[in-house]
Parts: sequence; structure tokens; C-alpha cells
Amino acid sequence: MSTSPASAPSATPPADKPPMSNLSQRLIFGLLGAAVLLGSVWYSAWTFALFFAVVQVKMLLEFYRMMRQAGYKPAAVLGSSISVLLFASVAALTEFRHLANDTLPATVSDLQQLRLLAVGLIVLLPVILILREMYAWPRANQPFSPFANVGVALLGLLYVSLPMSLLSLLAFSGSGYDYRRVFALLFLVWSSDIGAYAAGKTLGKHKLAPKISPGKTWEGAVGGVLLTLLVGYLLGYLLPELSLTYRLIVAGTVAVFGPLGDLAESMLKRSVGVKDSGRVMPGHGGLLDRFDAFLFILPVLAVLQLLWG
Repeated sequence: MSTSPASAPSATPPADKPPMSNLSQRLIFGLLGAAVLLGSVWYSAWTFALFFAVVQVKMLLEFYRMMRQAGYKPAAVLGSSISVLLFASVAALTEFRHLANDTLPATVSDLQQLRLLAVGLIVLLPVILILREMYAWPRANQPFSPFANVGVALLGLLYVSLPMSLLSLLAFSGSGYDYRRVFALLFLVWSSDIGAYAAGKTLGKHKLAPKISPGKTWEGAVGGVLLTLLVGYLLGYLLPELSLTYRLIVAGTVAVFGPLGDLAESMLKRSVGVKDSGRVMPGHGGLLDRFDAFLFILPVLAVLQLLWG
């Protein structure tokens, strides 16, 4: 007698593969991202410049996306173009100009002309942005003044593009491009994050800024400062030509202004009602989430470098 389908033993479906945990996902993609970042910085001045020019533009676009979430309509394409020119013009102030003159064709190697173009566009940018609003006025479904769009476009360049462009000033010394200086900055920023996370998880009780970032604590802040100062001391093995006093001042700057930059971006995200600035790597949000500390650190370090000489 044949077995009917109803009485046949049912095959047990294969168990679903358990999804990757959020921590594992963050770790894997974080290591991949760090490898690309460090490799780009280490390989050459050109890969450094290309990587951070792309990062800077993507960060600016994420900022503009969040502003659109809040109802503003910034000029993203124009802002991105100015952002690239700003990065190139600041790089042209460093020893990078000699590298460009040696490796680029003569027709495009004159970075002085590029810098003049960038300065001219930046000076005319408010006029261009206002003319854009006049052309599009009135905009449907926008309760804001058209000048708010102008302000948001300019704010993105001041908040994101200008600070990130200053990284070139730190990457080039009198002898040319020095990847160790960028490595040192990255190690200090990462140590600040790791120290704050570890101390906050184990000892954190007193909230640092509960209305902006409820997870941050004063204990975590102290842990971040201590680990960053320790790494600043150990950086003498990587950059022995820098004095201990200077390394500790830089480490202290990173330890203080890095968390402030993170809090500023957290306030920005809460003000527009988004969790992450974008989606670049699974579990890590956008590039603005990853490099927000740089936006406060780099201006202070640039001024410190000018004062220190």
C-alpha cells in the first residue's frame, strides 16, 4: 500500500543560519574600514588626498541630507564642488604643491591657479546661492525663508569641509608628506573612543550630557583622556622627533575636543530626528558618524601647529 502524502513523514527544514550579531558586524566592517583608511594614508600622498577628498564630500552630502530631512533645501551639488576645491586649495598651501608639480602634466600642475579659482568661488558663493534661491522662489512645501537654505549650505562648508581640509596641513611637514603624522592622529582619536567606551561600560554612572547623548558618562570621559595621554606618550616610538610636551598637548587636545565633536554631531542628529548620518558600512552609520571628532580636533590642532611652529 502506498503512503499518502498526508501520512508521509515531513522533512525537517534546515535550521536558518543565525544572523550576524551587531557587535560582530561592527567589528568586521570596522576592521575592513580601518584597513582601507590606513592603507590609503600609508601608500602615498596621492591616495591620502584622494581618500580624504572623497570622505569630505560624502560627509558634506550626509550633512545636507540631514538638513533636507529637517525641511531645508541646500545646494548639495554646488556645495560638494566647492568642498573639493577647498580641499585642493588647502593642500596647495603645503608641500603637496611640489609633488603635484613633479608628477602632474604642466597643463594641470599649477595649483596656484586652482587656489585662485577656489578663493574666487568661495567669495562669490553667497551671491551664487542667493541667485539660486531667487530662481527657485517660491518653493513648494517649505516654511523657511529662502535665506535659510543659503545659511545651511554655507554652514555645511564651515562645519564639515573646512575642518577636514585642514588635515593636509597636519599631514605635510617641511620634508614633505609624512603618513606617520596622520597615523598618530588616528591612533589618538581611536584611543579616546576606546578608553571612553571601556571606562563608561565598566564604571559609568554620572551622565555627561544626558539630553544630547545619554550613553556618555563622566567616568568614560576620564577613561578616554587617560588612554589618549598614554598613547600620546607611546607615540614617541613612532615620531621621536616630536617632544613629549608637544605629544601630550596634542593628545590632550584630541581627548577634549574629540568628544565635543561627537556630542555636536549627536545634537545635530537629534535635532533632525535621525539615528545615523548615513549608511556606508553596516553597523557603523555614515562617514559623518565616523569622523565627527575630526571636525573639532583639526581646527584646534591647525592653530596649535601654527602657534608652536
